[in-house]
Amino acid sequence: MKKVVETSMKTYFKLRSYRIDLMKKTAVESQDLLLVELLQAATATEFGRDHDFEHISSYEDFNTKVPITSYEDLEPSIRRIMAGEQDVLWPGVIHNFSKSSGTTNDISKYLPVSHESLYGNNYQAGRDLYTIIFSSYPDIKIFENYGSVLSLGGSFVLTEDGAKVGDVSAIIMSELPRWAERHREPSIDIALLPDWKSKIPAIIEETIGKNITHLSGVPTWFVSLFEELRKEKPYQNLREVWPNLELFIHGAVAFTPYRSIFETLLPFDDMKYVEVYNASEGFFAIQDDPLKPGEMLLLTDHGIFYEFVPMDDYGSEHPASISLHGVEVGVNYAMIITTSAGLWRYDLGDTVMFTSTDPYRIKITGRTKHFINVFGEELMVGNADEAIARVSAETGAVVSHYTAGPIFMNDQGRGGHEWVIEFTKVPADVDAFTRLLDETLRSLNSDYDAKRQDDIALQILKLNIVPEGTFMSWMESRGKLGGQHKVPRLSNKRDYIEQLLDLAKK
Repeated sequence: MKKVVETSMKTYFKLRSYRIDLMKKTAVESQDLLLVELLQAATATEFGRDHDFEHISSYEDFNTKVPITSYEDLEPSIRRIMAGEQDVLWPGVIHNFSKSSGTTNDISKYLPVSHESLYGNNYQAGRDLYTIIFSSYPDIKIFENYGSVLSLGGSFVLTEDGAKVGDVSAIIMSELPRWAERHREPSIDIALLPDWKSKIPAIIEETIGKNITHLSGVPTWFVSLFEELRKEKPYQNLREVWPNLELFIHGAVAFTPYRSIFETLLPFDDMKYVEVYNASEGFFAIQDDPLKPGEMLLLTDHGIFYEFVPMDDYGSEHPASISLHGVEVGVNYAMIITTSAGLWRYDLGDTVMFTSTDPYRIKITGRTKHFINVFGEELMVGNADEAIARVSAETGAVVSHYTAGPIFMNDQGRGGHEWVIEFTKVPADVDAFTRLLDETLRSLNSDYDAKRQDDIALQILKLNIVPEGTFMSWMESRGKLGGQHKVPRLSNKRDYIEQLLDLAKK
């Protein structure tokens, strides 16, 4: 019976490949139809009435009548939905909300997850993910002999109003179809533990001896888990622990800084890697070609309507957006989404570039604002600026310029942030300033706080003080001296930090 079930699952996903082929051929038509369906579904909502959905008959109408929105624009409506109001942004009552990193208003964002988006986007994308995997690797054995995925997710809480609020991964796990739950580890009770200090040892204890065939999640947390696992069961490579491990499904942060760590722990030619593009707002793309790392097939019939703003026009008073019809290869776009959960023309904050329009493949090129997200912490400039202001006020220090970037993970599984600061007035106690800056960042950004928990993924930040004049000399050397140029505050790379430190030594 076990063999029949495993064979049936494999056959099912292979047969679904027709669906992927059809999506590739009808992407533009699917998007056109989807926009009509989303508008019709929400015509009677408050947002639909306010923006005259009933009389929108084309993309041009939609573009004219509905403004591009930010989280701050939608936040008052989302708060009402969380309190139990219905028919505000999307028809009916929404009970699930994914929690993401903070904005200027709060330390966290709360994104609605409707029934339609959960099943029509996240779960459908999950099925398509395995369809693509079996199409790309016909001989893969991830479901044989009770083969399971080891997935690392977050947790959720229930509010007084009965809403489920937490990481989107936790919401997805809590309502997985039975067939999927049978092939996932660890058990749901352990998977949803909020405390990572106890969660990781529990995961290790439960999965040693299980047939873990593939991993799915953010690389940051897996590196931490691997280090703890080595203490419990010393190994040279991970197949000594899980002999049939052959696939890693990764997303959320750039994989480049982690690739060498994974290749050291899994030094096998038959190890496979598949990238996905999913976020609190939805599941957007899947790598469909093993020979094209970093390039992902845009999911065009999964309940999300896409628009794109060329970055050359982004930030203007009336940015020119285009639908899938008009995109071009090689242009850097800000991605705007409309979802079946009531995010209308929502500025996602990500930038993408099309690598192909037949089919429509994208690669993630960055964020619309400076940030650090090497470890999934999503530290934004607003967080950093606020933290510097608070700590300076408390310590009497005066900061003239600063920039920060990542310290990439070492083989002990810990990375961090390195800051370069130029003071006009240096704090009396630099160590105290450093500790307070770290603590303030944790209070302002829930994702940074989670990664700093017990130094599991991020160690306390490292602070470098450079002499006065260093930043301006650096800007001048880059041809960026002048009022119109700004010191880059945060970066996912170390280029700025290393250039500044080298200049300070001279």
